[in-house]
Amino acid sequence: MKKYYISFIIAFLLQHAAFAQSFVYRPQNPSFGGDTFNYNWLLSSAQVQDKTKDPLAAKTSATGRETDALTDFTSSLNRQLLSTLSRQLFSNQFGEEGIKEGTYQYGDFVVDVSPGSEGLVVRITDGKGGETSITVPYY
Repeated sequence: MKKYYISFIIAFLLQHAAFAQSFVYRPQNPSFGGDTFNYNWLLSSAQVQDKTKDPLAAKTSATGRETDALTDFTSSLNRQLLSTLSRQLFSNQFGEEGIKEGTYQYGDFVVDVSPGSEGLVVRITDGKGGETSITVPYY
């Protein structure tokens, strides 16, 4: 009877061993070789579990900038002023008479208009040392 039980157990184990699968590790995190489509899911899962609060979060808006009315007003005024100056420069340069070469001073900005090999070169220099160059091709 013991032989019957032992052969039954061996037969049972052999049957189930034939259906066994190998264990394969697949990383989930894209940083460690996982699927890149898991990135958003992992990030949102981590953000939901994060219990720490940013002390500056109440002071910033959705864009990450400080929500100060005076700062917003100043930047808006600067944008309007620069827009007006650029419109004046554009109407002076590209009016009915054509493009005029020369150097123009607008506050801290120095605008130098000169001909180049590929077209008209407009070089704008601010008072802080920053410089922007724009080339307008010839027609």
